[in-house]
Amino acid sequence: MSLSNKTLETWTWRLIFGGLIVLGLGLALMGRDASLGTAIAAAGVVVAIVGAGMVWVRSRRGPEDGA
Repeated sequence: MSLSNKTLETWTWRLIFGGLIVLGLGLALMGRDASLGTAIAAAGVVVAIVGAGMVWVRSRRGPEDGA
């Protein structure tokens, strides 16, 4: 299964911004429950890093790859 470049770009930005939103939620929750907030923030960081990695993957692809 190969994603088109447009689909890859869409998922890339969804993961980056979604991860940052979840990171913010985790940071906001740290005041009430430190362990829960840390776990949610860590999950957000992981998702954002995956999205950033997809930027690199997209940069390695040609204009017709995955189409």
